Amino acid sequence: MRVIKDCSFDEERALYGEHDIKLINVSFSGKADGESALKEASDIECENVLFNLRYPLWHDSNVVIKNSTMTENCRAALWYTDNVEITKSHLNGIKALRECSNVRIKDTSIVSPEFGWRSSSISAENVKAEGEYFMFESRKLDFRNIEFKGKYSFQYIEDARFENCRFDTKDAFWHSKNTTVINSVIKGEYLAWYSENLTLIDCKIIGTQPLCYARNLKMVNCTMTDTDLSFEKSDVDASITGDILSIKNPKSGKITVKGKIGSIILDDDNSKGEIIEI
Repeated sequence: MRVIKDCSFDEERALYGEHDIKLINVSFSGKADGESALKEASDIECENVLFNLRYPLWHDSNVVIKNSTMTENCRAALWYTDNVEITKSHLNGIKALRECSNVRIKDTSIVSPEFGWRSSSISAENVKAEGEYFMFESRKLDFRNIEFKGKYSFQYIEDARFENCRFDTKDAFWHSKNTTVINSVIKGEYLAWYSENLTLIDCKIIGTQPLCYARNLKMVNCTMTDTDLSFEKSDVDASITGDILSIKNPKSGKITVKGKIGSIILDDDNSKGEIIEI
């Protein structure tokens, strides 16, 4: 593996098509403002690298990024790239990851609107993230110890698992399929509308009008805070611990609440869900 270290590149396609290289203390920045520094490359290791130019890692494979930073100027950093490992880094440019596969992210911070669109086989651990439309239309996700803040996250995702996470996000999990969330806190409005096969275990749900129009929704030992007009038009099997503000017109299934229900609204003849207050 050829080592490139202690230098800077700013020209267009500076290391285009390179293979088997290791970058150490390298900067992609400068007046030439060139794009696509490492496009069509493979078997790349980046350690302590500054990415300050657009589109550096497109159509690549076998990429390792450690202790590196992508600035706000590093737009659309990784697209159409597979087999990626990112650790102890900062991803700050918009659309940082798109249509990528087999990506592992650990001990990293992300500030990136439209991050992770249409990607597959993504794992993340010990990550703090901010953005909008996070992981849109992605599948095969395995996320642990994640803190996310933003809007419209995890929409249209499929085959996903989340554990020990904290999400402060509006409209999360809309149209999601085959998703399990364990021991997590989800705060926001309109949680998981139109979801299918969503399972929530030991979770805390906070915010108005959650879990409406859901199909095959399962909840095990969850709490619900400030949740009014919950479960409207949903097929649900839920066990709730603690009080809930209101339940409205569940379509089918059973909701068991070990606490007080502020109000039950049943004004739709098609709502057949059973509600049990213990």
